[in-house]
Amino acid sequence: MHACRIARLSRTAWYRPLPDRAARDQPVIDALLALVARRPGWGFWKYRRRLRHLGHDWNWKRIYRVYCALRLNRPRRRKKRVLTRPRLALVAPAVLNQTWALDFMGDTLYDGRCYRTLNVLDEGNREALVIEISTSLPSVRVVRVLEQLVAMHGTPAMLRVDNGPEFIAEALVQWCEAQGVVLHHIQPGKPNQNAFIERFNKTYRDEVLNAWVFTSLAEVRQVTDEWLDGYNTERPHDSLGDVPPCTFLPRPIAA
Repeated sequence: MHACRIARLSRTAWYRPLPDRAARDQPVIDALLALVARRPGWGFWKYRRRLRHLGHDWNWKRIYRVYCALRLNRPRRRKKRVLTRPRLALVAPAVLNQTWALDFMGDTLYDGRCYRTLNVLDEGNREALVIEISTSLPSVRVVRVLEQLVAMHGTPAMLRVDNGPEFIAEALVQWCEAQGVVLHHIQPGKPNQNAFIERFNKTYRDEVLNAWVFTSLAEVRQVTDEWLDGYNTERPHDSLGDVPPCTFLPRPIAA
């Protein structure tokens, strides 16, 4: 205070100059960058332990501050939440409308636009009830497709689906409760528990999606409708005794 008064300098106007951290931390920076250049896949604690083994006694907080300033820190991996689903035996009795299997597929048009398909299969006779095609298929669209199928073929006892966002949405859950339909979700990461629709998807992929170059959704729908009619009425099915689904178990004609 006395020195400031002699120099006629206000104490509130005098600040100690900020230290040059870059120059002070230059040895830490050089050591870290040297390790990163040799071992880019290591994390912070491996780098810190290696620096200790090399004889550097810097505090780990200082090393971590420099580590973050150099933007070497990686985002922490979060544990994926896995839903708990009961396993259900894949039994498909030769009864219509006992279990319908649903699944999505995706592909692109020639100009790069993406589209999706919603495939619905009756496990009783492996008949493909519909393949809905659009650029967007939210849960309300899934419900609308199901309502159309129910009006044509009757209400199924159960729907077998995976854990996609459209199948766990409240719109589909409420619709199933209102219709008295059991909504069964397979276990996450177990597509074999929905094997019938997965096998159908492979056939559809090989014979339609991968066999044609489509330029519009209208072309996809036209070719799909023609193929679907042949799949249900003409194409022999190995597990059905080499007969088409509609020959194995015909669906009653609505009056």
